[in-house]
Amino acid sequence: MFLAVAIAACAAAAAVLLGTAQLDLSGPSAIERDGLAPGHPAPRWSLPDSSGTLRQSPPAAPLQLVIFADHSLRSFPSVVSGLRDLLAADPALEVILLLRGPNDLAGPLLSLLGLDLPVVTGTPGLYARYNVRVGPFAIFVDAAGQVRASSLVNHDWQVAKLRQLAGLPPAGPLPPAVRRLRRPAGRARAAV
Repeated sequence: MFLAVAIAACAAAAAVLLGTAQLDLSGPSAIERDGLAPGHPAPRWSLPDSSGTLRQSPPAAPLQLVIFADHSLRSFPSVVSGLRDLLAADPALEVILLLRGPNDLAGPLLSLLGLDLPVVTGTPGLYARYNVRVGPFAIFVDAAGQVRASSLVNHDWQVAKLRQLAGLPPAGPLPPAVRRLRRPAGRARAAV
């Protein structure tokens, strides 16, 4: 009897732990933690785009926008419109579409949508280094390799606001002592 109760208690504890881990990896609060915070270094990479031109991050230009998406960008017409507006307003801005893996549909679809962007094929590992799980996700990187702004984008106004934030002077990462004082959103303080 004791053994049966112990096994049931262990199974219940494992179910609670697995359920908690699943909740921690899904939902809006988990997506809020995606991407890299402004002031942190962006991953360095150098990859050819679909035309064979070598692209790199950090950029030689003052600012680069890396869009993490694929052919599903067509499901976000407002983001496409925001990117068109951004390219028209800031022709010096380098904008790159970074794919998670090979995708023959992305380049032709961008042309149909009226976006003339270089398409770079990345890897799941590169997406992980940027801490990006869902798209479309946008990260602005400056010439020093520092993240200037980063967010999931679903609308044109978010693209415009992110560009404004990227133009602000960099604040740098939080000092370690301050980072320890901040609690993740949504976590309750334990009663003492």
